[in-house]
Amino acid sequence: MSVGYPRHGMATRPRGHAVGMSTATVTAREVHLVRRPHGMPDPDDFALVDRDLPEPGDGEVLVAVHDFSVDPYMRGRMNDVPSYVPPFALDAPMDGRAVGEVIASNSADVAVGDVVTSNLAWRTHGVVPAKHVQKVAAPEGVDPRAYLGVLGVPGLTAWVGLLDKAAFREGDAVFVSGAAGAVGSLVGQLAKLKGASRVVGSAGSAEKVSWLTGELGYDAAFNYKDGPVVDQLRAAMPDGVDVYFDNVGADHLEAAIACANDFARVAACGAIAHYNDTDDAPTPGPANLFQIVKKRLSIQGFIVTDSMDRMRPFLEEVTPWVAEGRVRFAETVVEGIDHAVEAFRGMLRGENTGKMIVTI
Repeated sequence: MSVGYPRHGMATRPRGHAVGMSTATVTAREVHLVRRPHGMPDPDDFALVDRDLPEPGDGEVLVAVHDFSVDPYMRGRMNDVPSYVPPFALDAPMDGRAVGEVIASNSADVAVGDVVTSNLAWRTHGVVPAKHVQKVAAPEGVDPRAYLGVLGVPGLTAWVGLLDKAAFREGDAVFVSGAAGAVGSLVGQLAKLKGASRVVGSAGSAEKVSWLTGELGYDAAFNYKDGPVVDQLRAAMPDGVDVYFDNVGADHLEAAIACANDFARVAACGAIAHYNDTDDAPTPGPANLFQIVKKRLSIQGFIVTDSMDRMRPFLEEVTPWVAEGRVRFAETVVEGIDHAVEAFRGMLRGENTGKMIVTI
């Protein structure tokens, strides 16, 4: 039997060191990967599994997950191929970033009632070493689940990619693909706050385009489905591109290379256009790579986990902007772990605005 817990603690729940939960067995509901997807993941590639959890051992905590993230990089982890992170195991719960509440603790460092981030995504509860969770101290008015998006790894990705990898300079003209996603939506705002001369984004619907220009302060945006990306980008950035933040690859990268000014810089963050490619149906890549030489372009691929030491300065700069409303963000929230797979599939189809989150 599953045990439910209220969000963020109740006054009647004591805080402090609590060992075990001998009075009740907690049953976690978990999403397991049971088959490697071919192309777009199919619901039958996954299974919902109920599992009784042990009491926390020495130095461990039991966390009730409130919200968890589904992200594009997870598609790559479903393939059993060498990569920068191990693939998901079959017949086991997947992982990813989550926010939840500690409901039992066998650690002196983490108390019952603490709100924490962890890698306990794709499940309702989990037992984990206390050293693997991070306490959340959200500013007043900011929901802790912001630490899955704008104040979490996606936010850090935007900040590191723009400032460190693309070496943004005041006056740069910036193009962001996938601009209505969790990462892209912050990139443009950071560029504007730091003095970009022009910020343009691409997205997949008229509603997203309107959100980018109407709420986030993008100077222009376009729906990549309305026509060739290169034509729309040239019209939106007639003076060229100095920085391209790439979340898409394929025709977007080709267009950015075509419109790039000499010595432009590219932060290659992702290539969602290719994530469901198969050996027999690859998505074409750029056909104009020689322009990288001709224009002396710099392209820096990066993985944000190499820059986790930048989390503290990122939070110090961006958290006040979020609390003050100077940085805006959106979340697309899907309710219930039973709908987690469809949330993930919807994210791959571009159905989210901002961060895609599953709430429990």
